[in-house]
Amino acid sequence: MKKLLLNTTFESVRLSNDNFSKHFHDTYTIGITYEGMLKTFNSNQTYDSYEFTSRVNNPGEVHGGVATSWSHANFYPSVEMLSSLYEDIYFEKKVPLFEKHIINDKFLFFKLHKFFLSFYKNEDFLQTQTLLIDALSYLIINYTSQTKKDFHIFDNKKVVKRSYEFIQDCIDYEFDLDILASNANMSKFHFLRVFKNELGITPHNFIINERVNKAIKLIKNGVSLSQASMQAGFSDQSHFTRNFKKLYGYTPAFVKNSNIVL
Repeated sequence: MKKLLLNTTFESVRLSNDNFSKHFHDTYTIGITYEGMLKTFNSNQTYDSYEFTSRVNNPGEVHGGVATSWSHANFYPSVEMLSSLYEDIYFEKKVPLFEKHIINDKFLFFKLHKFFLSFYKNEDFLQTQTLLIDALSYLIINYTSQTKKDFHIFDNKKVVKRSYEFIQDCIDYEFDLDILASNANMSKFHFLRVFKNELGITPHNFIINERVNKAIKLIKNGVSLSQASMQAGFSDQSHFTRNFKKLYGYTPAFVKNSNIVL
């Protein structure tokens, strides 16, 4: 659990008034709103995240939003973290998935709040771990809507999955529509139409999303911002920073030697 937590990205953001382009993660997104509001778009529906609510996105779920004086904390736990906890609870190795995107449950809110507070204050790891398990087990027991035995991102979206694997293998390559369509054995017209219908974003936005995620992973492993930007396929650090801000609403300010983004 300690290793999983150290490899997990955390966010703490105050009074955001930003727009967030549609994007996705290969992890869960779990967070809470302290004040203000986020009008969030998830699975072609609109929700309001306001004070004392919690937010959950499943891996691969496309989402975005518009913030108004929004203060919040987020973290991005892996599929492995939640499936391991699900197994501890139910003695079955399955991946929990959540239908509710915004959860108005103050018990869950304060359980997550106490965990975030312990993590950010760098309290004893046993205390932080206990609060994490308490919060996530409450979420799993009360809000799991379905489970999957074998979960791979985009499994139910064939064209997207094929493109995802191809892009992951060649993240710094200069992609064009001919190459992407050929990889999917489709014409450019049909590839664009099917891809947008399956995922809700364009192939270009999809590639930018993956490059930002790749750069974040490199930075967390000690690679400098400039080097991570180049290795992830951006032309330079400012190109990475601009695209990071479109997805997250702020410029990347990583705490040195940490997995925290402020």
